[in-house]
Amino acid sequence: MREEQVVEISGETRPRTFAGDRTTGKSRHALILQGDTRFRFRKAISGLMAAIVAACTVFGVAILWIILGYVLVRGLPALDLAFFTERPMPYGEVGGGVAPAILGSLYLIAVACAIGLPLAVMTAIYLSEYAHGRFGDAVRFVIDLLAGLPSIVVGVFVWTLIVINTGSFSGLAGAVALAIIMIPIVARTVEAILNLVPNSMREASLALGVPTWKTIIRVVLPAAKSGIITGVVLAMARAGGETAPLLMTTLGNQFFNFDLMQPMAALPVQIYNYAVAPYADWHTKAWGSALVLITLIGLLSLLTRWAVRSQKLVES
Repeated sequence: MREEQVVEISGETRPRTFAGDRTTGKSRHALILQGDTRFRFRKAISGLMAAIVAACTVFGVAILWIILGYVLVRGLPALDLAFFTERPMPYGEVGGGVAPAILGSLYLIAVACAIGLPLAVMTAIYLSEYAHGRFGDAVRFVIDLLAGLPSIVVGVFVWTLIVINTGSFSGLAGAVALAIIMIPIVARTVEAILNLVPNSMREASLALGVPTWKTIIRVVLPAAKSGIITGVVLAMARAGGETAPLLMTTLGNQFFNFDLMQPMAALPVQIYNYAVAPYADWHTKAWGSALVLITLIGLLSLLTRWAVRSQKLVES
């Protein structure tokens, strides 16, 4: 350690100040200034990145609202009582509505859910609770491939599998196509939600002597109920807006029909038929049908969120 020299000035004893001490003081001051400069620079960069992220968010939301606003403006003139209660008019005639298409879309989605949801949820349970090896990885890979498969390919497959073998277009073929589209979405979403359930809940149930299958049904699934419902709604929204598979399976129908073995109307198909026609009235009805389709999906999402929130309030 440096020895401190002491001098006596006017009867007082003080430590002698060396040039190195003054240099050290200046260096500390410079370091403080440098650190303050770096802090201001980092703060400026942080503020800039936050502004960029906020601008991107506003841009994305603005595009969504622009699309919704444009559909609203173009679709509102088509909405009246006849639009919701009457069937489409023959080709080229003015008037009519999309009542068969609205009921047909709801019917097709309901049948697709009855076909696809049990398979998707069971697959998710298997992947989350049992499949931890190579076979499980292979199944996940296939599901991911199926999720990224173009919907027209699904339509061609179902057309070859059902339409050709039965000899006619049918609502059943359309429901099967929509179910195939829904399965990978629900399976991967539900698997991710089930993996978030703490293992301590499973272990506590098993420690009480509850079988594994009953633990899954009574403990794991209720804990992940809100996430499962969200995944189902996302899949329904995706399937409800598909057009290409329905063009190759259900074909469309201008009349009310609930026979699954016959062609059936659906909103996406009706929108396509109206949009490609060379009539201004039909173009307006295409925008109105698109507005109705968006509204149905939005209401479905709101009802689902309300049901989940009400269940949480009851449980709390």
